Amino acid sequence: MSETATPLGVKWGAEEITDVVRVYHSALRSLVARRVAELGGDWTALVFDRQFDLLSEKDTEQIERDLLDTGYRFPFSAEISLREQPDKYKRPDVAAADAGGLGEVDGRFVVALGDNVSQGTGSVSGKVTFVSSPEAVIDLLTEGVPDNTVAVIDDSGGTLTAPILDQFKAVICLGGTVRSHLGILTREYGIPCLMNAAIGDLSEGDEVEIEATAPVPSQEEYSAGQVVRARVWRVQ
Repeated sequence: MSETATPLGVKWGAEEITDVVRVYHSALRSLVARRVAELGGDWTALVFDRQFDLLSEKDTEQIERDLLDTGYRFPFSAEISLREQPDKYKRPDVAAADAGGLGEVDGRFVVALGDNVSQGTGSVSGKVTFVSSPEAVIDLLTEGVPDNTVAVIDDSGGTLTAPILDQFKAVICLGGTVRSHLGILTREYGIPCLMNAAIGDLSEGDEVEIEATAPVPSQEEYSAGQVVRARVWRVQ
């Protein structure tokens, strides 16, 4: 093993960095320990021959239900998550209502907050267009993307808007993190982008200014919940 290699077991013995992962791991450890005691026998035989007795799909579904029963809802990274399983995910309007810093601040109206993907040298202005469906992308492909378009997107995967992504002046995404696919793509294209955004009084056609100079969140800041949120102001 090289001097820089991670010793075996350190990764799995380390403390979880988020509460949700900690809840899942704790529940799984307790369940597996209980099943091992109940089933008896050799660990290897249990894992390879009776793995579904040790841990089943129903078990993992129950762990998720127990978490959701506490009132917790997952942040969404794709609009399809909200459509198919709306009871499991935070809705954008709820996230916006819970977000501090929206509304009038120091004489300017903040209409959105998000995690800045790539720190720029100045703020960026443009006109808001909501891009939430394949039909909207097809319309923009057919008619052309207007100059200075700031796209507001639900899905952090980046696939939906890939054909026209390079034509946006900036992007505001309601899901994901700065390390999501869309964040990576916009960084490569040099397009200012805010991820995990909460939006307030923001409408189609609004002229906005994006605080592209805000710090880029680090993994440590994400884990500690100390992310500095970039602001989006309505241009009067």
